[in-house]
Amino acid sequence: MSDTERANDRGGSAIEAERAAERLTFTGAARWMIIICTLAAIGLAVNQLFNLRLGGYSFLEGMYLYLLAGLFLSLTFITFRAWGPPSPKVPWYDWILSFVTLGIAGYFTWTANESLDSGWEYAAPDQAVWMSIAFYLLILEGTRRAGGMMLFCIVLLFSLYPTFAEHVPDPLNGFTQPFWDVVPYFMISSEASFGIPMRAFGNLVIGFILFGAILQFTGGGKFFNNLALSLVGGYRGGAAKVSIFASGFMGSMSGSVISNVLTTGAVSIPAMKKTGFSSRYAAATEACASTGGVLMPPIMGATAFVIASWLSRPYVEIMLAAAIPSLLYFFGLFMQIDAYSARRGLKGMARADLPKLGQTLREGWLYIAVFALLIFLMVAFRWETTAPFYAVLLLLVVNQFNRGDRMSWQGFLNVIASVGRTLSELVAVLLGIGMIVGAFQATGLTGPLANELVHMAGSSVPMLLIMGAVTSFIFGMGMTVTACYIFLAVVLAPALVQAGLNELAVHLFILYWGMVSFITPPVALGAFAAATMAGASAMRTGFEAMKLGGVIYVVPFFFVLNPALIGQGSAPEVIVVLICALIGVWFLSAALQAYVSFVGPLGTGAVSFAMRVILFFAGLLVAAPAGGVAGMSHTVLTLSGFVIAAIPLSFAWRAGKRAAVTEGNAAGI
Repeated sequence: MSDTERANDRGGSAIEAERAAERLTFTGAARWMIIICTLAAIGLAVNQLFNLRLGGYSFLEGMYLYLLAGLFLSLTFITFRAWGPPSPKVPWYDWILSFVTLGIAGYFTWTANESLDSGWEYAAPDQAVWMSIAFYLLILEGTRRAGGMMLFCIVLLFSLYPTFAEHVPDPLNGFTQPFWDVVPYFMISSEASFGIPMRAFGNLVIGFILFGAILQFTGGGKFFNNLALSLVGGYRGGAAKVSIFASGFMGSMSGSVISNVLTTGAVSIPAMKKTGFSSRYAAATEACASTGGVLMPPIMGATAFVIASWLSRPYVEIMLAAAIPSLLYFFGLFMQIDAYSARRGLKGMARADLPKLGQTLREGWLYIAVFALLIFLMVAFRWETTAPFYAVLLLLVVNQFNRGDRMSWQGFLNVIASVGRTLSELVAVLLGIGMIVGAFQATGLTGPLANELVHMAGSSVPMLLIMGAVTSFIFGMGMTVTACYIFLAVVLAPALVQAGLNELAVHLFILYWGMVSFITPPVALGAFAAATMAGASAMRTGFEAMKLGGVIYVVPFFFVLNPALIGQGSAPEVIVVLICALIGVWFLSAALQAYVSFVGPLGTGAVSFAMRVILFFAGLLVAAPAGGVAGMSHTVLTLSGFVIAAIPLSFAWRAGKRAAVTEGNAAGI
């Protein structure tokens, strides 16, 4: 399914279009085209990543990426219409575009050796120039269909930028090159469309997207949902707490906030409303959980793999670094739901409606074994590129022993078709935003732009971070998560790193702030999608989601200023900082919901509001990074926070005692 841009472009009709696309089923030649191209691409990836050398031939990386791009970009014209609503009927001209795409990709694959030896990216022959222009136009059209008009305009502008760069004022002034030289550079060099984004796709993303789809279609999604229900469904606010786990898990696999809201929300939102949650709060919970899923290891959608390739680091390192920020986000979400439920006296789901834990584990423990295998292969052997394929193989074997969810041959073909549609969208977007990267490389702008940003911020790290957060938020409104990240990794990340910040923390900071727009009005697409399903006010749901997901606005500043929160430090330091951060997040959540879990309510009125403000400030101090305020040490900040927090905590405790006495008197005790 599509992500931010297409929904943003279509405004209020976006959600209905997303639903229609989810139900879209291709038949006949179109369906077989999708299946054949997807199977060919998966087979090609297996041959390349396992170095099987089938037929005694080994592809160069460039040849491999051209073939993948051709197969999936051709599917973009089969699965996405040029205009109008989604439709399974493929017009004749889209068939022509699809086959032309395959032919042009075949040309670049066939000439890859010669272009590498002769340096075609800088001096392409006439035939290669015309082929590059044709490929360029096809990629632009594919980006428009898959990514929407907003992303198309951004890609078009930046792809043409090298042709007028010297006429642009500082800090965007660069070297100008003719159009006939720029386009072959985009198509042939390893710094543009076939650079880091496509390399990450070919080496990492394709395997994990396949794993996520197979896991979901073989009953893994149902198992983990039942597991969450059996563990926390019976506690207060249990339906919402289950939504956190289920939606977070599914969002991690899909990498798309909106499609995740539209799938898991169909189950979680009615369940929350049934147990006493308001429509607005149920929708906000689903939106926040789905947004957090894209930030949650071990899969984290597609963007984390791009980060790994960009930084030339093992994916497992990115995964481990993202673990603590993700834990803090979901912990804050969990504590807010618990506080909301306690304040409103909500109960858990009836035990009779919940699956039994023992039975759930007996029926689905093999899914846990598959995840254990995946993580073991990634951590112990560093098989990041091949581990998901082993996990997929084990899943398919395990599935045949599960009668209830056993996949048929027709079901397998449906999975492949679904994977093909997902990957065709992703490839079209990646090829387009690769040209943005190429434009900065071609004009030599990357380094000078970083220097200019540092100069504009006046060497102030807080100011630079605020500029970075605002920039990430703005671009997150009009791009997919991956597109936003790649653009900012080129433009903004070097400036933050140059200011002395940890490189890995900077890239995660960009990722987090690029996600903020999904729950923040005026865009808040994840919240608006959930609001439509819940029958709630879209804007009010957006503001509720802002409050519920409030931790996402502060945690990135914490870990970018104190890398111990992404595991960059000694074990004792990481443990101490994590404990303080968890307590700080607890305080922040309590202040936002006017209820301190395990203590008591903060109530309403002016005094209560003051208590909430004090507790919020105390939470910031307890969780604050070392040296974050006037160079003060972490110990001083934390102790100050605890001292300040004692005031509202004692207020909540006394209010809780009074409420208990009143309740006891009312019950005649």
